[in-house]
Amino acid sequence: MHYSIVEGADNIKPEDVVRLMKQTYWANSRPQAQIEKSMRHSSCFGVCVEGESHLVGFARVITDHATTYYLCDVVIDAGYRGQGLGTALVSHIESLPEYAGLRGMLITRDAHDLYRKFGYEVLNDRAMVKALNC
Repeated sequence: MHYSIVEGADNIKPEDVVRLMKQTYWANSRPQAQIEKSMRHSSCFGVCVEGESHLVGFARVITDHATTYYLCDVVIDAGYRGQGLGTALVSHIESLPEYAGLRGMLITRDAHDLYRKFGYEVLNDRAMVKALNC
């Protein structure tokens, strides 16, 4: 499968993100205006698959650029799960120099095995923190 990672909210259609958020347990009722505002104030990443006209994956990062980043809203379209796209998306984000040496955090009740690949550890069934490297 050929895919590419798109960076930047300006390169991602909000309606694609709304569609993906509707597939989640944490943001399925989040209003579009709130999604758009969250995109403007985050670093956004999308997954495009060759032959599709819409995103099949999305994630956001919020950071102070000095000590910590928060990885959030990571979602892969239900029809594309289990094909390595979530791993590819998180791997891309984790490889960026702006997050090197920062403490990574996320909150999720599932996909713990995915995040463990990148050094995250479960703290209390949902919260996961990546050890501080600086």
